[in-house]
Amino acid sequence: MSRAFLVVMDSVGIGGAPDADRFFNATVPDTGANTLLHIAQACAAGQAEEGRSGPLHLPTLDALGLGRAVQLASGKAPPNLTATPTGRWAAATEVSHGKDTPSGHWELAGLPVPWDWTYLPDTVPSFPDDITQRICELAGTDGILGNCHSNGVRVIETFGAEHLRTGQPICYTSADSVLQIAAHEEAFGLERLLKLCQDLAPMCHERCIGRVIARPFVGQDGSFERTTNRRDYAIAPPEPVLTNWVQDAGQAVIGIGKIGDIFSIAGIDTVHKGSDAQLMGHLAHQIDTAPDGALIFANFVEFDSKYGHRRDVSGYARALEWFDAELSKLLRRLKPDDLLLITADHGNDPTWTGTDHTRERVPVLMAGAGTGEIGHVGFVDVAASVAKHLGVAARGSGRSFL
Repeated sequence: MSRAFLVVMDSVGIGGAPDADRFFNATVPDTGANTLLHIAQACAAGQAEEGRSGPLHLPTLDALGLGRAVQLASGKAPPNLTATPTGRWAAATEVSHGKDTPSGHWELAGLPVPWDWTYLPDTVPSFPDDITQRICELAGTDGILGNCHSNGVRVIETFGAEHLRTGQPICYTSADSVLQIAAHEEAFGLERLLKLCQDLAPMCHERCIGRVIARPFVGQDGSFERTTNRRDYAIAPPEPVLTNWVQDAGQAVIGIGKIGDIFSIAGIDTVHKGSDAQLMGHLAHQIDTAPDGALIFANFVEFDSKYGHRRDVSGYARALEWFDAELSKLLRRLKPDDLLLITADHGNDPTWTGTDHTRERVPVLMAGAGTGEIGHVGFVDVAASVAKHLGVAARGSGRSFL
């Protein structure tokens, strides 16, 4: 029986979304955003030289069809990604009304989001009074810090010292449908932070706020650092998705990274967490040990969290080149009947204005499915195709491209 490895390179978009003009970073539409293209162009121009040098070097991904996928999605050829593909490749377009993690992953798993998310306003304060009051009640504090739009690094730098002094949690949001709470793992307590977010989540979910995210950090003023103990408390999918289809068929489903959080453990038997380097080790272990018929669903988040939101082009390029080198080792370990499908959930162009995700198409790159162009597909077609490979009935609207 075959196995399937569905790997999401979080935020590695390839431009060309037909509705990009309806999505914004502040007041600037995402029209023209293209994460891969613009990183490759910056590298070729010598503008991404921190910790690396020269043109973007992704021979493994390019051989699977990455350069061709960028051209298909956007009509533009990325510098130094000119290989003739030996894999099978496509460009996928999203229909859900969001450019966030749950929207992308749910749709890749066969379910477009069936409602509009609630987004918190870019004002100070951002949160309704009753949500703020509930956070205070759950945290046992007389106030919160932040209550604004911010990225996670800046908000900790701004309010971290006051958090240590007052004990009040740092609460913030973004252009995504999300409420994030940052707290010091030692001074505030990791378990206390996780319980706070877990207990707050139902109130937010009732209002279609997609996720409450615990953002623990450590250190002192001037040297704060987020840890890998992040936890997302997301709305559960309202209908069965790919993970459920596989599990209901009696086959194993293994999540790597934040997959368990994104799907609220729906249809997932085992979850492995850690940094991207640790997750790569987990993925390699599953290639060696996962049973026949298994779905291994992985998310590598640091492209997005460490480099996209921070608009760090050099860091993003380094991460891509690291992933490419590791991927070359994994491909040699696949079994003859395995399918490895690499895709993304949205874009996060580090050359773009603002700090939020960008609306883009995403690549679909496959090893173990033959060679050649598939063309344009939908996110939901990924789920249908993985299900077909595993011999599982697909219940969504997608159509298999295998």
